[in-house]
Formats: sequence, C-alpha cells, structure tokens
Amino acid sequence: MTFNQDFAYVARDKLTHVLKCHVFRCDTPAKNIATSMHDICSKIMAQRKSSKSSLNRLNTDPSKLADIPFQEFPAPKNELVQRFQVCYLGNVPVAKPVGMDLVNVALDTAMNSKVKEEWTSVTVNVASATLTIITAETEEVLSECRVRFLSFMGVGKDVHTFAFIMAEGPGDFICHMFWCEPNAASLSEAVQAACMLRYQKCLDARPPSTSSCLPGPPADSVARRVGSSVKKGVQSLLGSFKRSGSQTP
Repeated sequence: MTFNQDFAYVARDKLTHVLKCHVFRCDTPAKNIATSMHDICSKIMAQRKSSKSSLNRLNTDPSKLADIPFQEFPAPKNELVQRFQVCYLGNVPVAKPVGMDLVNVALDTAMNSKVKEEWTSVTVNVASATLTIITAETEEVLSECRVRFLSFMGVGKDVHTFAFIMAEGPGDFICHMFWCEPNAASLSEAVQAACMLRYQKCLDARPPSTSSCLPGPPADSVARRVGSSVKKGVQSLLGSFKRSGSQTP
C-alpha cells in the first residue's frame, strides 16, 4: 500500500513462516517503488510458471535434474561396403533387362574392341543399396548404380569376366562389364548378396500380414534371376577349374 511517501508489503518470514507486514517511510514517491516491485514480482511469477510447464513436459523431478548424466548423440552406423580392384571394360546399351546371351555378346564386343592396356583400373564398391564404380587413378565416380534397379548379372564365358544390367529408365537398359583377377567369383557373389539383402529389406518393410505371405522371391524376381545367374556362373567357374586340373600332368 502507498500513501504519498509511505510504502508497505506483506511477506512470509523464512524462519517462522508467519506473514509479516513491512512498513517504510520513503524519501521518494512510494508509488515508484511499488510499481518497480510489482514489475519484479510479475517477472518472477512468469519465470516460475514457464519453468514449471517445462518440467511437466519433460516429466522430470526437479530435484533429480543434476543427477542426469550427459550423453553424446550416437554416431550413425556406417554401411558395410566391400571393395574390389578390377578392370572396367565399359558399358553398352542392351535391348532387354535379362539374358545371359545379351551379357555374353556385350562382353565379347568389349573384349574385341579394346586391348588390355586400354582397360580402366577401377574400384567397385558393393553396398546393400548401391554399386559404385570409381577410377583407381583419379578416384572419379564413373557410375553409381542403385541395387534396386539391377535386373540381371552373370559371369561370362571367360571366368575372369563379369557383367550386370541396370534399368536406367523405361526401355533403357545398360550393361556394365568387368575383368576380374584371379576370377569373377568374389565380385559376383558380393553383388548377389547385395541383391538378396535389398530384397530382404523390402520384405521387412512390408506389414507383417503381407510379408508372411512372401517367404521367398517370386519366380521372375530380380533376386531369383540374380541368384540363378550367379549359381550358373560359379558352376561354370568350378567346371573350368576341374577341366584345367584334369589336363595337368
């Protein structure tokens, strides 16, 4: 309350918890002091209200805030990538998305059109989502292929050769070709594993009611075609080893 230069306020005593009235005679107009104190009290009440609402949202006991340990945000997990040092024979458009005959024709054309010194040394990075072809000398990305668009793959007549077909767009298919040492088995199996993993991720993303009805890849699926082509390529590879072994004296 204020009367000219008289000012008073009521507060609870910290020790006795009894309400007490404090009265002052002021040298300056008491109205100014009362206004200033009112503003300070309003700010304090607003801060308390804001703090209380924040604590309610966090559902945290204020007395235990100091006990919460600091935790760093977990770093993202890096995707597993397999790297293969091979020679890139190039890429050519093909008429269909599948077919070992297409792959063999493309490989024969690439082998006959360039000498070995003209092949490009590259690193093929095989991940579950992408196949990346990078030049070994300049580390330039020649091509980045999405595994989901891989339609066919296979080991050629020569066990060192390997190729896969990518669907670039409607009716647009590109065959990428490689020469591998000592053979194409490791690269072909890695690409096959990436395709199967991609297919499994698609199954896991489906609702349980639909994924339970899909125990394996359909007969004409990319995953089954890739698995079949790799199996034939590896069998051909093993057969060539057996033939060469039988000819050894």
